[in-house]
Amino acid sequence: MQIDTTPNQSSYDVVIIGGAMMGASVAWFLANHPGFDGSVLVVERDPGYELSSTAHSNSCIRQQFTQPINVQVSQFGADYLRNFRQYMGGDPDVPDLHMQSFGYLYLAATAEGEQVLRAAQAMQAAEGAGTQILTSEMLAEKFPFYNLDGIRVGSHNPVDEGYFDGGSMFDWWRRKAKSAGVEFIRNEVTGISRAAGHITGVVLADGSRVGAGHVVNAAGPRAGLVAQMAGVSLPVEPRKRYTFVFEAARPLAVDLPLTVDPSGVHVRSDGKYYMAGCPPHEDPAVAPDDFIADHSLWEEKVWPAIAERIPQFDALKLMQSWVGHYAYNTLDQNAILGPHPEVGNFMLINGFSGHGLQQSPAMGRGLAEWIVSGCYETLDLSPFAYDRIAAGQPLLEQAII
Repeated sequence: MQIDTTPNQSSYDVVIIGGAMMGASVAWFLANHPGFDGSVLVVERDPGYELSSTAHSNSCIRQQFTQPINVQVSQFGADYLRNFRQYMGGDPDVPDLHMQSFGYLYLAATAEGEQVLRAAQAMQAAEGAGTQILTSEMLAEKFPFYNLDGIRVGSHNPVDEGYFDGGSMFDWWRRKAKSAGVEFIRNEVTGISRAAGHITGVVLADGSRVGAGHVVNAAGPRAGLVAQMAGVSLPVEPRKRYTFVFEAARPLAVDLPLTVDPSGVHVRSDGKYYMAGCPPHEDPAVAPDDFIADHSLWEEKVWPAIAERIPQFDALKLMQSWVGHYAYNTLDQNAILGPHPEVGNFMLINGFSGHGLQQSPAMGRGLAEWIVSGCYETLDLSPFAYDRIAAGQPLLEQAII
């Protein structure tokens, strides 16, 4: 499909930098907000989204977080997925979104790890999540295929946890936003104009300037670079994360929960195959276009961990693998959302550190509400405000994989 490279107008009420999942979410929720009748431009440098975090996502959702606000965000996300057609206006062409709810299973091998899981489970249960702590004996009875040597407890929640069709949600947000008048172009923002603590517009790759009432930084792993253009600092950097899809010679007779092993490797069912992931041996910031893979990771780290935890997986065939990027918040691995305190019309939706896809319904809705009314109208997302970054006071999320 042909995508324009030149905007139709010289200025817009909202310019969104980045058209992947977060940018599309903000665009749709703005277009759907009853109090908004302005113009929106989405500028995307890679409209095929081949290098985006969205394209490389494993498309999972969970409520097993260590911060209550993240549990609440995912609870709305699960409701949104279950009722996607209704949230999209009841259009019969909008599909029902498939969600496979086999749950996450976090395993703890140390007393400290057990304490973290027990504290998180108590908080999650207070928020209405179905998380349960399972002793090693309970784990052995429920999941007899695990080798539980050294495992003290597990934390499991099979309710509204698993993976979902994030691709369809992304596609329909863009479709509906376009039909509502949102303009998407293929171009790159190379500069941001600022005067007296206020963003006045953006500069595109061809040197043209576009005025803006609000500018939204939805640039994923490139968010730090975009923030620099606006003259502000953002602790968000690209970090590599690996995904491996494999076939088991002796597959399990039941779905495998997304198992988060103490080794740092996680693995789950993926149809007739299985999907595993992990960070690299070392985890530095990388260039946003660096997708070079360390092919030793599968043989040296991932396969041994999987075969150790699930002896039935002693014979595996790697089908495919890829490298994606987390937009990693180095302060606390949590989202940064809302206006920048020094540049009030520069809006942030950044730093999700691997859980952005599942949080995109609540985050896009919340930022759209703020742009329209200057506050969060539904779920209070103020814990994610930039203020904590400036103060160096982390809202630490410990359940990052």
